[in-house]
Amino acid sequence: MEVKARPFRAVAAPRRFRLTDPGGLPSLFRDSFPYTEIPRIRFDGVMATPDPAPDPLITDTTFRDGQQARPPYTVEQIVTLFGFLSRLAGKDGIIRKSEFFLFNRRDREAVEACRELDLPFPVITAWIRALPEDLRLVRDMGIPETGILTSISDYHIYLKLGLTRKRAMDKYLGLVKEALSHGISPRCHLEDVTRADIYGMAVPFAQELRSLSEESGIPVIIRLCDTLGLGVTYPGAALPRSVPRLVRAFIEDAGFDGKDLEWHGHNDFHKGFANATTAWHYGLGSINGSLFGFGERTGNTPVEALVVERAALMGHSEGVDLTAITEMARYFEEKLGSPVPHNYPLAGRDFNATSAGIHADGLLKNEEIYNIFDTMGLLGRAPSITINDKSGTAGLAHWLNQRLHLTGGREVDKKNPSVQRMHRQIQKEYEGGRLTSMSNRELEKLARHFMPRAFVSHFDRLKQHARDIATDLVHGMIQNPVIRSMDPSRQEPLMERWVTDIPFVQFIYVTDSLGIKTTKNVASREEKKLYAGVQDVGFNLSDRIWFAKPMEDGQVHVTDFYTSRFTKALCITVSGPIKDDSGNAVGVLGLDIRFEDLASMEVDDIEEIGEL
Repeated sequence: MEVKARPFRAVAAPRRFRLTDPGGLPSLFRDSFPYTEIPRIRFDGVMATPDPAPDPLITDTTFRDGQQARPPYTVEQIVTLFGFLSRLAGKDGIIRKSEFFLFNRRDREAVEACRELDLPFPVITAWIRALPEDLRLVRDMGIPETGILTSISDYHIYLKLGLTRKRAMDKYLGLVKEALSHGISPRCHLEDVTRADIYGMAVPFAQELRSLSEESGIPVIIRLCDTLGLGVTYPGAALPRSVPRLVRAFIEDAGFDGKDLEWHGHNDFHKGFANATTAWHYGLGSINGSLFGFGERTGNTPVEALVVERAALMGHSEGVDLTAITEMARYFEEKLGSPVPHNYPLAGRDFNATSAGIHADGLLKNEEIYNIFDTMGLLGRAPSITINDKSGTAGLAHWLNQRLHLTGGREVDKKNPSVQRMHRQIQKEYEGGRLTSMSNRELEKLARHFMPRAFVSHFDRLKQHARDIATDLVHGMIQNPVIRSMDPSRQEPLMERWVTDIPFVQFIYVTDSLGIKTTKNVASREEKKLYAGVQDVGFNLSDRIWFAKPMEDGQVHVTDFYTSRFTKALCITVSGPIKDDSGNAVGVLGLDIRFEDLASMEVDDIEEIGEL
């Protein structure tokens, strides 16, 4: 049944709530949070009245909280994921904002790269600590809105920050005033609000924020952060854990319009998604989440799930490209090395697969019997069946094509020898007395055995990873003014430093536009003698593919793997065109890279190389 939103309005605060500072004795609510036992859910019988948000929105923290649960994304990966978010946001921008760190060069490059996409949604915002130097980063990058960490519970104020409530509030308000003076809209993250003194600290602070917003004419947003996933949806549950009453407290008592409130929750007690959508139902305007729920500890509310839930509440998904969910799942698995659990809703490989034999029979007769909706039409994911002894070679071929994404001429049919061999092996299982359907894991194991070329191996992923890093590295090098000068006396010292500082580079060289080598052999100290007198200055290398390709298409080129005749190591050569100010190729820079050394490097080490 569709939820019909009632007319929505902010309720002016009926009275002023004053800060109560317990001095040196923090309020830790030990009756609810004994620590040595499971946190208790208290009830006081007070009921909040539902008042659904008329236009429920979503905000994203994939590149902030989401990156705290996994290796950092590269700039290229962030740009790709930002594109997926834009497709899910649709023309109306239901994913309205996405927040970014700004602390290092990669963070700031990612912001600029996403800006260059010129997408209307999501809008780029920042996240900072409550520090003036962090705010300067926001101002210098011209970002109009930033989240500010404003921890609100006594656990954080007293035990972490070593402050009192009064000192904490003064610190937060001072930074908010500074942000407003620069025309920056502050988004105050009320960290650990589900363990806070709501009327002794949280609401008084919110009322001060509301006054500052009214004085400046600039929106101040409040994000209610359920840091430990302690929120509950039960009617009559007591503060501070009641999600309905928290939302209504900030609307009815603090005087905030629901559109200026966000919910950010975690899933420590399996309540993350229910808590978030309940907040919508009680008038809060935006839910903050991350793609596939990546976030600290148990994770955040999954953005893609919120997009689908919003469509269910509003009765349509107009303008939203839900097939992005399917493509994102493949991207996480194939490019990021982050497998999506097979039973993960909407995106896992088995989420719409029917396993039981009787269910499979029904699915084949009419897919609506056992499919949640038209998953092919909306998600680009046809329902699948699990193979048994009645499936035949045609059914097995269908499963393989669908499961292994065999398209573009790679499809197999029932006459394929590998399909025939797999089918005979499956039949042996049932001839031996098997009664249950073959699981997808079992079938994939058989497919790996009989069709190994259909799978991307770990080694293949490593090779692609190496190619990506090498390409990014040379892109930066050929932009260096010293390299572009084509002056060997300036180039060679820089190349010497690179070959010393970058452990996987064994040989660097430059040619002119005719393929004539212009620099001496630049190799690591240990390997210089191996290159003595070989391919030295004046040597003609114009017949090499690593020279010809960049000169032909103006792009960075990576060779196939080969064994170096000098060092006997498994290598790749990556090369790129050196261009003058008019964009004409005046030479080529080439690097021979030891694959094993590159593949064994940690992500952090590679990031440091990017700073060279």
